[in-house]
Amino acid sequence: MRRRILQSILGVVILIGIVLGAPLIYTAWLWVEDITRSDLQARLERMASEVVDQEGVNGVVEGELDTTALRFLTPGDGHLVVVYPSTSDPAARVDIGQGFVSAPLVESLSMGTSGSLRLEVPSGPMRTQQWQAVGAVALVVLASMAAGTAVAVLTARRLSDPLLDVADRAARLGEGDFRPDARRHGIPELDRVSDVLDSATVEISGRLQRERALVADVSHQLRSRLTAVRLRLDELSVHPDPDVVLEANEAMAQVDRLTVAIDELVRSSRNTGTETQVSVVSELGGVIEDWNPPFRDAGRELVLRGDADLQASTTGSRLREAVAVLVDNALVHGGGDCTVSVRLIQGVVRDGSPRESMVCVEVSDEGEGVSNDLAPHIFDRGFSGAGSTGVGLALARALIEADGGRLELQRRRPALFAVFLPTVRDAPPSREREPR
Repeated sequence: MRRRILQSILGVVILIGIVLGAPLIYTAWLWVEDITRSDLQARLERMASEVVDQEGVNGVVEGELDTTALRFLTPGDGHLVVVYPSTSDPAARVDIGQGFVSAPLVESLSMGTSGSLRLEVPSGPMRTQQWQAVGAVALVVLASMAAGTAVAVLTARRLSDPLLDVADRAARLGEGDFRPDARRHGIPELDRVSDVLDSATVEISGRLQRERALVADVSHQLRSRLTAVRLRLDELSVHPDPDVVLEANEAMAQVDRLTVAIDELVRSSRNTGTETQVSVVSELGGVIEDWNPPFRDAGRELVLRGDADLQASTTGSRLREAVAVLVDNALVHGGGDCTVSVRLIQGVVRDGSPRESMVCVEVSDEGEGVSNDLAPHIFDRGFSGAGSTGVGLALARALIEADGGRLELQRRRPALFAVFLPTVRDAPPSREREPR
């Protein structure tokens, strides 16, 4: 931003310097010439007065012309030609000064019908003065442009530094740093933004505290109910019927996994930096195991394919919940077998910049897919085309994006959802930030 502001102001300064400097230089050039010619005209007028004073009552010079004053008024390097009426010649001529002048600057003056003055001087000194005047004007223009550049630098810094400071503060707010900042910059618009950020800090901090309190209360209630359910299942585990014992043990395993999932979700909601390198296939193994029975009951098959060594930088609980939403969506709204594939997408160079490698998790089924009307809004919260709540896919996308990944509908018929996960984090995980 500072560079753009500086370039804009410098462009205006240079344009003004050119627009004003060129006419000033031309005016200075003509001004020196005008002064020189005015001086020559003044000399000629004084010479004409001397000649007229020597004329008699008949308007002619009687005898020889006295050139003493004329020689005094003629420049040392100049040449004066005097034509005057005399008693012997109506157009007598007298030459005073240098016989030849190179590159002369000529001025003349008429003294009636039979007399005239012609003064020639070298133009070299005048040209020297003209170039000196041009140089002086150019120095003034350059000094003005230098002053404008200094003002541009100070103005750019005056504007860009507060903007960068406000941007950094907004970034800290996005990272969870809710400490107030009393600094103001003396710019009404930016100070207004700072005031709004202070208000937003207080509001966001209060909301997060209320949401965390609500999450803690809900998780406590869920764990209490799950504990009660597990106690009843413990009683069933000593039932004399082996089938009942088997089902009770399976149910207790499900309760234990649900309890662990609740704990991880609560922990993830309080800490945005828990993503680590996890084995994607291993994390999804539990999801496939949990959803295999519903698929078998529906006469369908749920398959997990992929390299067990593939790792991604993500939060395990968020990945499992997001893929579970996609698998549930395939069970309820899809048809045929459901396949969960894990593969590596190698980074390529595109548009001159390299792209990082990503782990892709694809969830597909063999159903009718997503209609063209529903596809653009399928991830909108609260939007559903099948009578559901419309929260599942929006929640799944939010969970994936929280770890820097993407969730997209890659194919409409049959439906194919793709989760893209980063393989490596460039920066270390940020520390947990509590509202202040």
